[in-house]
Amino acid sequence: MDLTFRTDLGRFNIRVCAVMIHQEALLIMRDEAMPYAYLPGGRIQFQETAEAALQRELKEELKIEAEILRPLWLCQSFFMESSSQEKFHELCLYFLVNPNNSERLIQDQTFSVEEGKRTHTFEWIPFSQIQEINLFPRFIQKALPDLPSQLTLITENELTPGGFQDRIE
Repeated sequence: MDLTFRTDLGRFNIRVCAVMIHQEALLIMRDEAMPYAYLPGGRIQFQETAEAALQRELKEELKIEAEILRPLWLCQSFFMESSSQEKFHELCLYFLVNPNNSERLIQDQTFSVEEGKRTHTFEWIPFSQIQEINLFPRFIQKALPDLPSQLTLITENELTPGGFQDRIE
């Protein structure tokens, strides 16, 4: 069972995401249901560690065994999902993942993977072009290429007029 629940005020999620970097490019993904790009990952299940959840999600989405290197960010986000118009409060743990242990991942600039009835399109976006794409969460665009040396807390609030972003190390 995924760690997500609805309330009268919106939805709460706990997720994990992979930050995969190869030759100064970030691996992003898109699907036909979302008007934006995002990082590979997904929801943590009840009594599942964050690392196990990321391994499971990467196996489902990319068909790979991932080498998780270390945690980078814990981001607490407050946002409105554009397609459903539902308010979200989300906690997401971002891990640095080594893409080089899968030749399949690094051989093409763009590739697609089928997951059930969905098709995920993956693309390596050079750091120099990250500002040009519609990527969520927004802090990723500012954070790269400088990765934190320790786990860093990020807060993004798109529900407050003007929004805010805090970084705590």
